[in-house]
Amino acid sequence: MNPTRVLVVDDVDLFRTGLGAALSKAGFEVCGEARNAEGAVTAAEELQPDIVVLDILMPGLSGLEVVGKILAIAPETRVVMLTGSESEEDLLECIKAGARGYLVKDTGFEVLATALHDIVDGGAAISSQMTGKLLDVLQQLLRHQDFFTPRKPTLTGRELEVLQQVARGRTSKDIGEVLFISENTVKNHVRNILDKLGLHSRNEAVLFAIRESLIEL
Repeated sequence: MNPTRVLVVDDVDLFRTGLGAALSKAGFEVCGEARNAEGAVTAAEELQPDIVVLDILMPGLSGLEVVGKILAIAPETRVVMLTGSESEEDLLECIKAGARGYLVKDTGFEVLATALHDIVDGGAAISSQMTGKLLDVLQQLLRHQDFFTPRKPTLTGRELEVLQQVARGRTSKDIGEVLFISENTVKNHVRNILDKLGLHSRNEAVLFAIRESLIEL
């Protein structure tokens, strides 16, 4: 398989270079770098990377402002925010703009690498300290609006076990270790869950399952 191609965008040269070196060592192909949002758009259009790892807080246009621009010119690219911001507003705006991941900069590198692999496989990733904030906000919204059309999903016992572990913020690798199954088997279960529910991300599946009392937090 070809390595995952990553574009790294951050205005801090030392951080950008260090992250690029770590990703390369871990088997990713760092196909380019940019130090501002405008450079990110240009590089994304030229390189069409698998993933753009993008900081929010940069001079000029913020990373948040260019998520949509990147997705418009590189629709197959997944945008992952890697930021120091733990703001609920930033998190929600990034999700609304189409980002597939929101990770804070104190995330361990192994967690980051696993998250990038999961995102390439169609998943999403949010740092554990942000997941609780996201669920709090969405649960408040769900009390006033119905975000989902009625469905009657039939999930297997194993699929419910996997979904319960996803709700706890565990990665596919961690879930496999807890349930004594392979990481690929976990990913297959997640795909089946999303297909059955007609949803597009792990977070949507978790919210639906909580709302329908299929799992407990």
